[in-house]
Amino acid sequence: MKVFGPVPSRRLGRSLGINNIPPKICTLSCVYCQLGRSLKMISERQEFFTPEELIRETKVKIEESQTKNEKIDYLTVVPDGEPTLDVHLGRLLEGLGQTGIKTAVITNSTLIDRVDVRADLLKSSWVSVKVDAASESLWRKIDRPLKPLDYDKIKDGLLLFSREFKGTLATETMLVKGLNDSAEDLRKTASFIALLQPSIAYISIPTRPPAETWAVPPDESVINEAFHIFSEAGLPCEYLIGYEGDAFAQTGDLAEDILSITSVHPMREEAVKKMVDKSDASFEVIEDLVDKEELIRTSFNNHTFYLRKLKRSTPK
Repeated sequence: MKVFGPVPSRRLGRSLGINNIPPKICTLSCVYCQLGRSLKMISERQEFFTPEELIRETKVKIEESQTKNEKIDYLTVVPDGEPTLDVHLGRLLEGLGQTGIKTAVITNSTLIDRVDVRADLLKSSWVSVKVDAASESLWRKIDRPLKPLDYDKIKDGLLLFSREFKGTLATETMLVKGLNDSAEDLRKTASFIALLQPSIAYISIPTRPPAETWAVPPDESVINEAFHIFSEAGLPCEYLIGYEGDAFAQTGDLAEDILSITSVHPMREEAVKKMVDKSDASFEVIEDLVDKEELIRTSFNNHTFYLRKLKRSTPK
């Protein structure tokens, strides 16, 4: 299926997905990829599907959604591979843009040093770029790129794109335990991302079975530290840890509201207590979530924080 959804997206509300690359053709073979190891690794742009075909299928889906009164916030190019490998990406985005719905692209950044790729991405309303590490050696360990790819050129391309792009720029950093989660590496990554001045910097963890069974999330305390390191670098950051849906809906259920918010960012104990007071509930609700291991209590810089317990992946 080349067009799917609309589906709930943490990043984009209700998203209609456009799959412009056959599975799993990519420039990387990331250790954490939920689709497994790449079946074919290339770095030259090619034609896979005609943009007219994808646009036609998208319009059919839009009409179906309108008939069902299903809202679509974004048309998102998010394939089972790297979307910028599609030599017709620019034409595709131009055609999608004519629907009047905002467009989005989620890219691994590996071809962004190319002028033509940046020109194509400039046609999107919203772009997410991957920055898993600041150093090339660490990038090669976690993202396992094709050997000819040059990380210094990619970082230069990211800087150029961030200055050219007038839409919403997001970054995404996937943390893998024991690889890129040390405080030193996180500070370096955050410092580079800060140069891009993104609208949002997402911190992700593997939430589904990864390509390599050892590629697991860091502990909650480390993820909490990562959030604060990114924040101290001046980055507007959020977690992206797999709990799709309406994260901030006020359900009237204190437990559900706390779990929803802490899946996006940690809450200081003082903020939790205020929510408890406003809901006329007892702090026992929070203690019960901790006892059930749905909520984690941790500390950072002499403050107590609460985070949602991570759903650990089951190895393949």
